[in-house]
Amino acid sequence: MKENILPAIRLTIVCLMFFSGVYTLIILGVAQLAPNKGRGEVVVDNGKMYYTYIGQRFTDDKYFYSRPSAVNYNAAGAGGSNKGASNPDYLAEVQARVDTFLVHNPGVKKADVPSDLVTASGSGLDPHISVEAANTQVSRIAKSRRIAEGHIQQLILSHTEKPLLGLFGTARVNVLTLNIALDNLK
Repeated sequence: MKENILPAIRLTIVCLMFFSGVYTLIILGVAQLAPNKGRGEVVVDNGKMYYTYIGQRFTDDKYFYSRPSAVNYNAAGAGGSNKGASNPDYLAEVQARVDTFLVHNPGVKKADVPSDLVTASGSGLDPHISVEAANTQVSRIAKSRRIAEGHIQQLILSHTEKPLLGLFGTARVNVLTLNIALDNLK
């Protein structure tokens, strides 16, 4: 028994020192090479500071709606709802979101509502929506702001982020930066 316990204790101490010290310093060093030294990307608009990679709530008809959040956009507690697709409470919540979206976007059919506008992401803080979700909202925003739909579609195109290396993920739009650009349209 002694021959098994002592090596286990030594391994535990070595792992504890490595993962709580050395590994942490390596990650901190890599973060220093990142933009803004790993503190996240910040946008300042009208004196307010926003983190571009944390979802924000937009409910006014003149803005693009964000993806719903299971944590009420609270970055201190990221997480999903953990409700399955057959959970009656979850289904009622999604149906309420679909109904609300259709009221604010009368020209859109129920079958055409993109899922990322009515379902929360796993983190509850996803700042992106699909290009399809952005295009679905163009009519409402154009009407609300009295801007030609073509201008808004051009804005979506200029704010579309391509998949990583052209392979990983899908094209997406950061809602915060898109809405800030929308406010700055002349």
